[in-house]
Amino acid sequence: MATDPREYDKAMPIVAAHLAKVERAVDRTRGTHAGQPFAAVHQALAEALQDDGAQRVVPQVVEELARQNSGAVTGP
Repeated sequence: MATDPREYDKAMPIVAAHLAKVERAVDRTRGTHAGQPFAAVHQALAEALQDDGAQRVVPQVVEELARQNSGAVTGP
């Protein structure tokens, strides 16, 4: 099944706007919660995404972003 290139052109501004919202939420959360426990960062990030209207993010992505910005220690 081929995708019509015009559909791509129509979708890209929507995708770019959504990604900008996600980036703002992540940056804001990083600024206020960096180094805090995972649960606190995860909750703050989820709330920031909701506030920015970007709550439609894959849960595993939210968890990974929260892990990266928390004080969680990971493997070597």
